[in-house]
Amino acid sequence: MTDVKRWASVDTAVLVLRIGIGISFVFVYGAAKIFGGPEQWAGLGQKMRVLGITVWPTVWGFLGAASEFVGGLLLMLGLFFRPALAFLCATMLVAAAGHISGAIDGGPWHATEMLTVFIALLLTGPGRYSLDHWWAARSRPTTAVNDP
Repeated sequence: MTDVKRWASVDTAVLVLRIGIGISFVFVYGAAKIFGGPEQWAGLGQKMRVLGITVWPTVWGFLGAASEFVGGLLLMLGLFFRPALAFLCATMLVAAAGHISGAIDGGPWHATEMLTVFIALLLTGPGRYSLDHWWAARSRPTTAVNDP
Protein backbone atom coordinates (compact mmCIF):
# COMPACT_ATOMS: atom_id res chain seq x y z
CA MET A 1 0.00 0.00 0.00
CA THR A 2 1.42 3.38 -0.92
CA ASP A 3 1.69 6.21 1.58
CA VAL A 4 -1.02 8.13 -0.27
CA LYS A 5 -3.49 5.27 -0.02
CA ARG A 6 -2.68 4.79 3.66
CA TRP A 7 -3.86 8.26 4.72
CA ALA A 8 -6.28 9.02 1.88
CA SER A 9 -9.08 6.77 3.05
CA VAL A 10 -12.79 7.12 3.57
CA ASP A 11 -12.07 7.48 7.29
CA THR A 12 -9.78 10.43 6.57
CA ALA A 13 -12.37 12.01 4.27
CA VAL A 14 -15.08 11.64 6.93
CA LEU A 15 -12.73 13.19 9.51
CA VAL A 16 -12.07 16.21 7.27
CA LEU A 17 -15.81 16.59 6.61
CA ARG A 18 -16.67 16.26 10.30
CA ILE A 19 -14.12 18.88 11.35
CA GLY A 20 -14.96 21.34 8.57
CA ILE A 21 -18.72 21.20 9.05
CA GLY A 22 -18.35 21.06 12.84
CA ILE A 23 -16.22 24.21 12.96
CA SER A 24 -18.78 25.99 10.82
CA PHE A 25 -21.67 25.01 13.08
CA VAL A 26 -19.83 25.81 16.31
CA PHE A 27 -18.30 29.15 15.39
CA VAL A 28 -20.44 30.54 12.55
CA TYR A 29 -23.94 29.44 13.58
CA GLY A 30 -24.08 28.01 17.08
CA ALA A 31 -21.86 30.27 19.21
CA ALA A 32 -23.76 33.50 18.54
CA LYS A 33 -27.06 31.77 19.17
CA ILE A 34 -26.11 29.86 22.32
CA PHE A 35 -24.39 32.86 23.92
CA GLY A 36 -27.16 35.22 22.78
CA GLY A 37 -29.20 34.35 25.85
CA PRO A 38 -32.91 33.94 26.50
CA GLU A 39 -34.02 36.88 24.35
CA GLN A 40 -32.28 35.46 21.29
CA TRP A 41 -33.48 31.93 22.11
CA ALA A 42 -37.08 33.16 22.27
CA GLY A 43 -36.75 34.80 18.85
CA LEU A 44 -35.20 31.65 17.44
CA GLY A 45 -37.89 29.48 19.03
CA GLN A 46 -40.62 31.55 17.37
CA LYS A 47 -39.62 29.79 14.13
CA MET A 48 -41.36 26.66 15.46
CA ARG A 49 -44.64 28.31 14.49
CA VAL A 50 -44.05 26.95 11.01
CA LEU A 51 -44.73 23.51 12.52
CA GLY A 52 -47.72 24.76 14.51
CA ILE A 53 -45.78 24.85 17.80
CA THR A 54 -46.28 28.10 19.70
CA VAL A 55 -45.50 27.11 23.30
CA TRP A 56 -42.12 27.49 25.02
CA PRO A 57 -40.28 29.48 22.32
CA THR A 58 -37.30 30.07 24.63
CA VAL A 59 -36.90 26.35 25.24
CA TRP A 60 -37.16 25.52 21.53
CA GLY A 61 -34.73 28.30 20.67
CA PHE A 62 -32.24 27.07 23.25
CA LEU A 63 -32.53 23.52 21.91
CA GLY A 64 -31.92 24.75 18.36
CA ALA A 65 -28.91 26.83 19.44
CA ALA A 66 -27.54 23.96 21.54
CA SER A 67 -27.98 21.48 18.70
CA GLU A 68 -25.86 23.70 16.46
CA PHE A 69 -23.19 24.53 19.05
CA VAL A 70 -22.93 21.29 21.02
CA GLY A 71 -23.86 19.20 17.97
CA GLY A 72 -21.04 20.85 16.04
CA LEU A 73 -18.57 20.02 18.82
CA LEU A 74 -19.75 16.41 18.98
CA LEU A 75 -19.60 16.19 15.18
CA MET A 76 -15.96 17.32 15.20
CA LEU A 77 -15.04 14.85 17.93
CA GLY A 78 -17.08 11.99 16.51
CA LEU A 79 -18.63 11.56 19.95
CA PHE A 80 -22.30 10.54 20.41
CA PHE A 81 -22.20 10.95 16.66
CA ARG A 82 -25.58 9.67 15.54
CA PRO A 83 -27.62 11.29 18.36
CA ALA A 84 -25.90 14.62 17.64
CA LEU A 85 -26.71 14.24 13.94
CA ALA A 86 -30.34 13.47 14.75
CA PHE A 87 -30.61 16.82 16.56
CA LEU A 88 -28.79 18.61 13.74
CA CYS A 89 -31.12 17.01 11.17
CA ALA A 90 -34.17 18.14 13.14
CA THR A 91 -32.75 21.67 13.32
CA MET A 92 -32.13 21.73 9.57
CA LEU A 93 -35.66 20.46 8.89
CA VAL A 94 -37.12 23.32 10.94
CA ALA A 95 -34.81 25.82 9.23
CA ALA A 96 -35.74 24.54 5.76
CA ALA A 97 -39.46 24.63 6.60
CA GLY A 98 -39.05 28.17 7.92
CA HIS A 99 -37.34 29.31 4.73
CA ILE A 100 -39.90 27.59 2.50
CA SER A 101 -42.83 29.14 4.42
CA GLY A 102 -41.27 32.61 4.40
CA ALA A 103 -40.97 32.76 8.21
CA ILE A 104 -37.19 32.97 7.75
CA ASP A 105 -35.65 35.18 5.06
CA GLY A 106 -33.74 33.55 2.23
CA GLY A 107 -34.01 30.27 0.43
CA PRO A 108 -33.91 26.82 2.01
CA TRP A 109 -30.80 25.76 0.10
CA HIS A 110 -28.22 25.89 2.88
CA ALA A 111 -30.48 24.04 5.32
CA THR A 112 -31.35 21.36 2.77
CA GLU A 113 -27.70 20.94 1.76
CA MET A 114 -26.67 20.52 5.39
CA LEU A 115 -29.55 18.11 5.96
CA THR A 116 -28.25 16.04 3.03
CA VAL A 117 -24.71 16.04 4.46
CA PHE A 118 -25.99 15.05 7.91
CA ILE A 119 -28.07 12.18 6.51
CA ALA A 120 -25.03 10.95 4.54
CA LEU A 121 -22.92 11.09 7.72
CA LEU A 122 -25.63 9.20 9.63
CA LEU A 123 -25.34 6.45 7.03
CA THR A 124 -21.51 6.34 6.98
CA GLY A 125 -20.87 6.73 10.69
CA PRO A 126 -18.09 8.74 12.34
CA GLY A 127 -15.22 6.72 10.89
CA ARG A 128 -12.14 5.25 12.49
CA TYR A 129 -10.75 8.62 13.60
CA SER A 130 -13.47 9.39 16.13
CA LEU A 131 -14.01 9.16 19.85
CA ASP A 132 -16.97 6.83 19.29
CA HIS A 133 -14.67 4.39 17.47
CA TRP A 134 -11.96 4.73 20.13
CA TRP A 135 -14.50 4.23 22.91
CA ALA A 136 -16.01 1.14 21.23
CA ALA A 137 -12.55 -0.37 20.68
CA ARG A 138 -11.63 0.12 24.34
CA SER A 139 -14.85 -1.44 25.60
CA ARG A 140 -14.49 -4.65 23.55
CA PRO A 141 -13.32 -7.58 25.61
CA THR A 142 -9.87 -8.81 24.69
CA THR A 143 -9.00 -12.48 24.68
CA ALA A 144 -5.60 -13.76 25.57
CA VAL A 145 -3.70 -15.58 22.83
CA ASN A 146 -2.82 -18.53 25.07
CA ASP A 147 -6.22 -18.71 26.73
CA PRO A 148 -7.29 -22.39 27.03
